[in-house]
Amino acid sequence: MIPTLAWTPEGVRFIDQTKLPLEESYVLATNYEQVADVIVTMVVRGAPAIGVSAAYGVALGTLQSTAKTASEFVPEFSRICERLASTRPTAVNLFWAIDRMKRVFAALLSAGATMKQVQDKLLAEAHAMYEEDIAACKAMGAFGGALLPEEGGVLTHCNAGALATCGYGTALGVIRSAVEQGKRIHVYADETRPFLQGARLTAWELMADGIPTTVICDNMAASLMHAGKIKAVVVGADRIAANGDFANKIGTYNVAILAKEHGIPFYCAAPWSTIDTATPNGDAIPIEERAAKEVTHHGGKQLTPHGVGICNPAFDVTPAKYVTAIITERGVLRAPYAESLKEMELIAG
Repeated sequence: MIPTLAWTPEGVRFIDQTKLPLEESYVLATNYEQVADVIVTMVVRGAPAIGVSAAYGVALGTLQSTAKTASEFVPEFSRICERLASTRPTAVNLFWAIDRMKRVFAALLSAGATMKQVQDKLLAEAHAMYEEDIAACKAMGAFGGALLPEEGGVLTHCNAGALATCGYGTALGVIRSAVEQGKRIHVYADETRPFLQGARLTAWELMADGIPTTVICDNMAASLMHAGKIKAVVVGADRIAANGDFANKIGTYNVAILAKEHGIPFYCAAPWSTIDTATPNGDAIPIEERAAKEVTHHGGKQLTPHGVGICNPAFDVTPAKYVTAIITERGVLRAPYAESLKEMELIAG
């Protein structure tokens, strides 16, 4: 699998996704501040990968602390968590992972654990999240692969593959599983402006796997749907609200509306950690606004006039009414999502 991130004795090693597809290079984050920077600059991206990266950042900061006792470490632990939580506001996996590390630390503190025990346990928890993410992707891939057509075009937007997770992928995991099941899938990858995750990353991943892939400009999807070339759409998510509305890379909402108009099934694939039942609907999801330069420049070259206004939201919200099914590692959810999400949560305990 593509080594999105890996723990090493020196720190956390990331494949630099800003350099792909033409250069395969790696960045080593040797402290938690560098992990935070890697997340902000999108060297690592994708909600599940961001969450695990943050967990490793907490573990790294804990290992490097000079605190003698767990009690002495409390203020520093809070600063580490706050710094990592400030990196990207939309991906709920980030906060899920940090909250999980907080719960582990609180339990250790209550039990009177030594600082060495705290360090060992927090690193073990981050490792567990890494393994759980890969297992979750493979499970949702099996569930979702069964939903895709036996043959034909499948559209995806942004990159929800191995590069967005610790391995295998969410939306691309569904596609990979379908191909493994013998289905003859041809992927149409939206280029995904302005950061081009589809053109750069999704195409690179799928070509490495030998899965037929065609990159299209974002504004070509409707034409291909009308021509009958798209049989299904599958995308990832950065946060799924309690009613089934979800945030994903900007442009996903457009694709959902087009799929509905053309009678094409539209699937969202994400791990359970992406579901935020504390957020009632899509209107309550915070949307990250990124730097204007991502729009004004490409490859170091300015494309727009000096001084023009720029709007660059990183995500949009797709209302639940456009979603045919939500695919998770626990199973496939159908509308009404407020009910199916609650039922699945009760069944899973």
